[in-house]
Amino acid sequence: MAARWNGSADDRAWREGLVALEELPSGREWDRVPAWASLSAHNGVWEPATDLPADSPARTRLRWPDGSALDVPLVSAASAYASFSRPAAFIEEECPAKGCRPLRVTGAELGEAPLNTSRGTIRVPAWMFTVKGVKQKYVHVALAPSAVTAPPKGVEGDTEEVTAYDLVAGRPKDVLLKYGHGSCDRIHGTRAYETDRLVVVDVDEEMSGGWCNLMLKIGTIPVTLTRPLGDRLVLDSGTGLPVARGLTRR
Repeated sequence: MAARWNGSADDRAWREGLVALEELPSGREWDRVPAWASLSAHNGVWEPATDLPADSPARTRLRWPDGSALDVPLVSAASAYASFSRPAAFIEEECPAKGCRPLRVTGAELGEAPLNTSRGTIRVPAWMFTVKGVKQKYVHVALAPSAVTAPPKGVEGDTEEVTAYDLVAGRPKDVLLKYGHGSCDRIHGTRAYETDRLVVVDVDEEMSGGWCNLMLKIGTIPVTLTRPLGDRLVLDSGTGLPVARGLTRR
């Protein structure tokens, strides 16, 4: 798994490009709006009530916590509006018989929003749309789709072993692993394969040979490295893909 990842196109994109670890575009404030606004947005009931800015910058420079930077293209306010104003691909709840209340866009300005990436959390340009009757801004990340690389995918047939990790306070060589297992499985321990750039982690499980339910249980277990993790990348032994830090992450 280490050999497959090291030096690959996914490796280069993860370390040098813009790999978003959350769905884009990102509208963090929009989840606290009135129910009617969420329903109208889902059904694409938008109305422009003003001219959108036409003088937005074409590119910007993103900067990461380690000092690295990347120049990326941006989308205009009009392009962002055209993207999010369409109805959702799957309509779970249709507008009522009298119709959805229109979402009237009365303004847009270029601001910033946090974005979790493979190289850390950064601030990225985002269009902030003002909607009549809604206090919160509708946030649409202004990065052009061509600037963002999709997270890598595993090979068909691979099974995910470790889903997340975190460091153990006061124990610099220990890493706490989050993993899923069957309720009848036996857990023998953990293993780690280390290089200067990577740490591949594994939870050693033994499946029950008899009858068992299909319940998936989530557990955590520590693995001890030969030295502190530092800035080395953690890979899952089952898929060979990077493991996200943060045990509460989905």
